Amino acid sequence: METIGQIIHIALRILSTLIFVQAVLSFFMSPYHPVRQKIDPLVEPLLAPIRRVVPPVGMVDLSPLILIILIQIVDAILVGFLQ
Repeated sequence: METIGQIIHIALRILSTLIFVQAVLSFFMSPYHPVRQKIDPLVEPLLAPIRRVVPPVGMVDLSPLILIILIQIVDAILVGFLQ
């Protein structure tokens, strides 16, 4: 069970990193850049439900931050439960 917990932990860390990278790249790269076209389809389905509930504050979209916090909570609960 501990190995499954480690795999889930690593997968959630990779997902958090992808969300962070996508948020940073959205400031500098065009949505049509090949890197963004690879990352956006992975992250956008997770961000869309949060964007429906939490509107942007001015020009700042808080949905990546909220999603990363939710992933951290799920990570702590799942890995704690499996270990």
